Amino acid sequence: MRVLNHLELESQLDRSGIGTAVDHQRAALSRTDCSVVTSPWAGGSPTGAIRSLYNGTGATASFDLAHCNMIGPQSVAIARYARANDIPLVLHAHVTREDFAESFRGSTAVGPALGRYLRWFYSQANLVCCPSEYTRSVLESYPVAAPIEVLSNGIDLDSMVGANEFRSEYRDRYDLEGTVVFSVGSVFERKGLTTFCETAQQLPYEFVWFGTYDTGPQASSTVRKWTNDPPENVTFSGWVDDKRGAFGAGDIFCFPAKVENQGLVVLEAMACSKPVVLRDIPVFREYYTHGEDCLLCETPDEFRDAVTELAENSSLRERLGNNARKTAESHGLDRLADRLTTLYEQVTTV
Repeated sequence: MRVLNHLELESQLDRSGIGTAVDHQRAALSRTDCSVVTSPWAGGSPTGAIRSLYNGTGATASFDLAHCNMIGPQSVAIARYARANDIPLVLHAHVTREDFAESFRGSTAVGPALGRYLRWFYSQANLVCCPSEYTRSVLESYPVAAPIEVLSNGIDLDSMVGANEFRSEYRDRYDLEGTVVFSVGSVFERKGLTTFCETAQQLPYEFVWFGTYDTGPQASSTVRKWTNDPPENVTFSGWVDDKRGAFGAGDIFCFPAKVENQGLVVLEAMACSKPVVLRDIPVFREYYTHGEDCLLCETPDEFRDAVTELAENSSLRERLGNNARKTAESHGLDRLADRLTTLYEQVTTV
């Protein structure tokens, strides 16, 4: 089977959760009999398409199934082309109205309009893939008029190998000592920024958020507040050259996100055997178990107490970290490959 696996704005989304999820899809498909093209254009680009058209072979690439991972105009055009030519169409719901809120300035205000658009767009598909049962329930509430299947974003375990080799370098780079509580990813309020900083204010440990943050007009007031005047024990690193350095430098992964469709960064922390502290939200209860491979918290006091317990109890850190690694292994690329090919066969044999 020849699959178009497309990511609109690919270069801009390279280090995002969506970009990483697409990398996992392509790496998983490389282990199967599927061949993958990433551009709908013959020759891989508009220029190549013009040459191909001039040579009489057509401007579009040949593919048996289209799998789109974003929601913009290019993805709409591919969806329309697929439907017009009876090509099975898979749309991947990495974006929901709920997880777009509290990301950028004004993102919450556009939620109702975005929800209507997503209901229309995802309903074009022969099959919608989403990362969790939680996300499926969200899409069904819109409602999306297409079959919906759950597909873990998976984790490329090999991509996290060697994280501890960066420990000294990255701790020196950011002047870190002792127990380091950390998060990784773009800095948004939706990802629990206020909780992260308020927890830090109650504790003597160093807190670091490894990831970029907006400083322009698109930045939310909350992001500007905390990044412009952070607590004394909080560091915002900005761009990180190698994400493994972030996971190597930190000791306790604290991710108090309010809404996630899965939270790939959690699996990355688990792949590095880090103990993780998460907000008690449906998607994390779906995939992880409190006291076994994570600690789930609801209130500010619970986050404070969970971090303190982990900092003071090395055996608990080790046990949760080892169990977290096993959880990450259960989301490996081989399982993603099996699930992807099963879903592709489902839509191509109808």
